[in-house]
Amino acid sequence: MSRYIVKRLLQLVVVLFGITFLTFLLTYLSPGDPARLMLMSTGVTPSDELVRQVRSELGLNEPFFYRYGTWLGQVVTGDFGTSYKYNRPVLDVLMARLPATLWLTGSAMLLVILVSFPLGMLSAVYRNQWLDHVIRLFSFAGLSMPSFWLGMLLMLVFGVQLKLLPVMGNSGWYSLILPACTLAIPLVAQYSRQIRAILLEETSQNYVIGARSRGVKESIIILRHILPNALLPIVTLMGMTTGALLGGAAIVESLFVWPGVGQMAVDAIFTRDYPLIQGYVIWMAIIYVTLNLLVDIWTHLRDPRIRLDVDI
Repeated sequence: MSRYIVKRLLQLVVVLFGITFLTFLLTYLSPGDPARLMLMSTGVTPSDELVRQVRSELGLNEPFFYRYGTWLGQVVTGDFGTSYKYNRPVLDVLMARLPATLWLTGSAMLLVILVSFPLGMLSAVYRNQWLDHVIRLFSFAGLSMPSFWLGMLLMLVFGVQLKLLPVMGNSGWYSLILPACTLAIPLVAQYSRQIRAILLEETSQNYVIGARSRGVKESIIILRHILPNALLPIVTLMGMTTGALLGGAAIVESLFVWPGVGQMAVDAIFTRDYPLIQGYVIWMAIIYVTLNLLVDIWTHLRDPRIRLDVDI
């Protein structure tokens, strides 16, 4: 296990290096002058002389490899640079936005767990009956709706017409409801189908047939035997989903003006805030690799028959 963890950590270093290089290259080649955009965002009229001065101060006139090497050396020491837009360290901006994303991700995943597992189990137990058809219809509908359209529909119904919930900003826990539901509904539809398919596959296994032949109650078979075995692929899928949500659901956060890292990343792209974009990319890479590692370790501990690749 220790060799496997060391191998994955070494892979993390390689992945981070490759991702940061490609991102730095793409931002370098992208059109637009970040110095001019930064001045415009502060309300200053960007004269040519002022733009040249700002570009010199930010080091934007230096060659690409010099800028990338300088930035990479700072990152190794924990300095991710200073945001052009906020004029604050990138790490401080990320940490300020992270709690909102954590609350949104946690709320959405809690809804997914509380709703998708019962729906998936009911759909599997009552296979091809009217309840199964209703749940599957909901799943198809949930997967077919784009998140931005679903979010605007929820805003229209519960925010504008019924006036029950706020539609923008973070003014309390009730502000979480609409964006969390917007994220959760498609995921509930996806997970309920996955859980149904896995449970139906498990019901054909020999241990289930043997338990039924011994007269074990169906509820005990599902809860004590089928469901624990079905958790392995579901947890793997949840790890990937959680990583995506922790990276910030950019569309949903922008739609609801939720002050998370997703909206921050969108703003950074529009304002050509290169240091903030690079910091966000590193955050995303670390989250994905770390969650994948934790899921792999949990899966191996849960089922030792699953071997880990430890060749280094």
